[in-house]
Amino acid sequence: MGFWDNEHCEYCKGLIVEKIVDLPRKVGQKYILIKNVPAGICKGCGTRYYTANVLKNIEMIIKGRRKAERKIPMVVYSL
Repeated sequence: MGFWDNEHCEYCKGLIVEKIVDLPRKVGQKYILIKNVPAGICKGCGTRYYTANVLKNIEMIIKGRRKAERKIPMVVYSL
């Protein structure tokens, strides 16, 4: 039985299912990508939910307490 089994969204009451997602974030003047993040995703509205343990790991990454696995170039456009 998974963490999100039988859980429903607080906004639309849709069913929450567990998925692995990528999480892009802006940290200061840089952008980072956190890959393979377990999340509960509402099937109705798409709201994402994270467990406390996952949020703690995300915080450690954002604060620079974990070394990046790799760096990738990014193309930038302006309108």
